[in-house]
Amino acid sequence: MSVNDTTHPENFAWNKQVYHRLKLALGLGLRRQMFLAVCDDLNLRNQVAARLHSTLAYPVGQVLYQPANSFEASTPAYPRLVTLRLNLSDPNPIAQINQWLTNYPPPIVGGTKETPGRPLPIPAFQIVGTEQLTRQPVAIQRLFLHYLRLTEQHLSIQESSYFLESSLLLWVPRPWLHAIQQSAPQFWRCRTGVFSFAGEPTPTAKTKGSPERFSSSRVLEGSLEQTILDDVIPPDNYDFPVTNRPVNRSHKSPEQVPKSELLAVGLPQNEPPQVKDISAEATVTPRLSHITKELSELVLATASTFTPSDGEMELLPQEILVEIEELHSQKAQSESLAVGYQKLGNLYRLQIEQGHSTLENLMVAIIAYQEAITYDETSPQVPDILNDLGTLYWMLYRTPPNSEEGQSYIEQGIEFYHLALKLISPETHPDTYGRVQNNLGTAYGDLAKFSDPSENWQQAVLAYGEALRYRTAEMEPLKFAACQNNLGTAYWHLAQHNLPAVHLKRAIAAYGLALVHYIPNTEPLKYGMIKNNIGTAYWNLAQYEQQEDNLHLAINAYREALRFRTSTNQPAACSATQNNLGTAYWHLANQAQTPKEEKYKCLQMCISAYEEAVGLAHSLNGIPLSFDLFATHNNLGLAHYQLVTDTYYEGDKSERTEHLEATLENHLQALNGMGKQPESYQTTLAYIIKAIRAFHNELGIQGQNIALSKVPGGLLPEILPKL
Repeated sequence: MSVNDTTHPENFAWNKQVYHRLKLALGLGLRRQMFLAVCDDLNLRNQVAARLHSTLAYPVGQVLYQPANSFEASTPAYPRLVTLRLNLSDPNPIAQINQWLTNYPPPIVGGTKETPGRPLPIPAFQIVGTEQLTRQPVAIQRLFLHYLRLTEQHLSIQESSYFLESSLLLWVPRPWLHAIQQSAPQFWRCRTGVFSFAGEPTPTAKTKGSPERFSSSRVLEGSLEQTILDDVIPPDNYDFPVTNRPVNRSHKSPEQVPKSELLAVGLPQNEPPQVKDISAEATVTPRLSHITKELSELVLATASTFTPSDGEMELLPQEILVEIEELHSQKAQSESLAVGYQKLGNLYRLQIEQGHSTLENLMVAIIAYQEAITYDETSPQVPDILNDLGTLYWMLYRTPPNSEEGQSYIEQGIEFYHLALKLISPETHPDTYGRVQNNLGTAYGDLAKFSDPSENWQQAVLAYGEALRYRTAEMEPLKFAACQNNLGTAYWHLAQHNLPAVHLKRAIAAYGLALVHYIPNTEPLKYGMIKNNIGTAYWNLAQYEQQEDNLHLAINAYREALRFRTSTNQPAACSATQNNLGTAYWHLANQAQTPKEEKYKCLQMCISAYEEAVGLAHSLNGIPLSFDLFATHNNLGLAHYQLVTDTYYEGDKSERTEHLEATLENHLQALNGMGKQPESYQTTLAYIIKAIRAFHNELGIQGQNIALSKVPGGLLPEILPKL
């Protein structure tokens, strides 16, 4: 993950390392830990603090609702990390922590009539806002240091506060770090660790520039070498309630959502926010004393990036904040507060659905929805909100940078989906139930990339199967088809771990049911996608039974897919399917029962498909591929080599030379792309040596010289001793 996308690589690497050490320290949940985080860049500080909150506040296993057989009342969401803004009128961090815990004591969970329950763990606290002390009178600054000097006294009297059961992370700029070292040595001695982030100091004067976005941060890229599973498409209908629009996995902006779909979970549409004279951000900030500073700062930081539509005011997010603040000030009923927070969450969800799925927008929606549940956990909208929370956490995993926290985000999303399912009756709310089960299946499929793949793919199969009980073909044919495609993909992955033939046949059956509802004339791209998936399943099944028949079925499916996945409309997908087709022809050519005339034709078709695949791939100019291009170059080289060296080959000298030159050229291109990966490099080097020997065997010493003339000089010291 990147916490600071600066132009200095050393800052990027340093901040990344510091962030992960800090997250680990907080995540351990130890008592009496006092950490200092040092950062002069306020925007970076806000991003890191927000990232810590999103990762640690609601961890996996968080209890929102008691089991159905429990005698306890339902329990609101209770965080494991709380973010507080330093109270500048009385800057006492420990008193603020104690006050928060007095107002929100850990709820008791798990109790029955026979056994007492247990309280949830006391959360850790991060406190921001110390930099504002610089603008306060000297008396306030001294008071802050005085409170810090009392730390040792607090720690020595265990009965004095809740704080002793918690941990504290205090964010400070460097000038205040030095002040604490010199003027509050008692606190400094009690510190557990200091985490320093690199960044330019934030100017005192406010600027109107937009903050740095996590969405533009650097991402570490990796690649996965695959043979035939090159384009099994992930589920494509990971949806929110009511709008039922898929999350855009390709990171392209989806179509705009009609305004009528904004209020997705039943908020009153005829009651516009009552807003008092808001003309600038500066007039909003002082009023938000009841709203968490984390939420208000994120809203104010993102409001300028909103995309107004249909005449909506640019300050709409701030207006909703002020509406919520007024509800707090008026001591409104908790249900009204829940509606206000839900309205804010819905507004940001709309932005996300329109393609603006930045980290900050996701976090505002998450925090707002969690607040809504906290204030009204009995609302009939809670299941939909929980489903939204599950999807938003899933989207955090999909939002760069995501490499480090991916598993925890997915697990948190799964937790929310399960909580939603506890509150939904499939008989009375079949659409919502089916939607959540479908989303749950997708989340389990992504979780399988991190741990327990067999178990998680089995859970995905169960979830998709349950969704299909309520997403029938008669009611919603396209959603039914999409879910069947998801189920087929889950079965395919499950087949890689156990009962391969059984699960592959089930995958083919599921894909077949999906195909019924994707008519080629109206849904050509999806039809082609599923045909490609069917081809992959048949190719895989050929490894276990009826090899020749299943390879023919795979080839037919791929060729049908290529009628709709063309080099014009889907060049990357076309390239992947051509690669799959080439692999299927290769395996058919090498079946013992294949006649020699058909072997020759299969190898020619294999070469033709691979050449189409690599030609298209090289023309895409950096567009991501779903297959290993350099492995395909190796495969193409092997196909040329086999064609020219098989005993049945009857080509003349010029044709033999042409095939051998293609063999060598493709292996050299593969070697060039693989770098110094030990195993792949040595394997490809062996292919090159074999090709040079074939030049000699087929064309004599002259052929060997031709081959060696094509090899880069730097490789000759490795190759010549092995000839």
